[in-house]
Amino acid sequence: MAVLDPIRPTILATRLIENVDRRYAARFSLGPHQRSLALVTCDIDDCLYASLDEATKKADVQVVYAHSFYAGSAHASGPLSGEIIGVLAGPDPAEARAGLEACVAYAENVAHFEAANDDGSLAFFAHPISRTGTYLSKEADVPVGTPLAYLIAPPLEATFALDRALKTADVEMRVWFAPPSETNFSGGYLVGDQSAVVAACQAFRDGVLEVARTPREV
Repeated sequence: MAVLDPIRPTILATRLIENVDRRYAARFSLGPHQRSLALVTCDIDDCLYASLDEATKKADVQVVYAHSFYAGSAHASGPLSGEIIGVLAGPDPAEARAGLEACVAYAENVAHFEAANDDGSLAFFAHPISRTGTYLSKEADVPVGTPLAYLIAPPLEATFALDRALKTADVEMRVWFAPPSETNFSGGYLVGDQSAVVAACQAFRDGVLEVARTPREV
């Protein structure tokens, strides 16, 4: 592995519930039209959050549950647990399956971390999203279709690099993940036009790499 090599997520398990029990559906606050669920686990949480959002753009589904597990995939509760579970709800099995397929494809082919050092032990996520789906729009409290920079790194690296991103690009921070998160990372959602979002991602990347090269300034 080398600096900036991709660190790709692994989808660990998936399942469809074609007609969810209505008593159970109430626990997910499902509407009467939401009868089918798609379940997915993954070993990198932020990649799956972005991929779940992508699913809402490709199928008639909504993210009804998504949560990271404490301490990350290295301390998973089982071999198929990973770092996160996500649940999509749709009106029927076909839409739920289409959403799940879109989610898996995005995770496996698009959303990935990058290595900040030669062995990949320091990794970060500087991912531009050209237009948000319903999930990230709700999380960031922005209209659907807003360009968004999804920025995540270890705590000090993220704190330093977020400042650089905000100073470099014409973006607004909508969400700050104060350190530590459930997986002991930090970061934020920054929004602006598409060029500003790309510039913010690059500035964040540069900031993380600077810390990785020279950890001790004093």
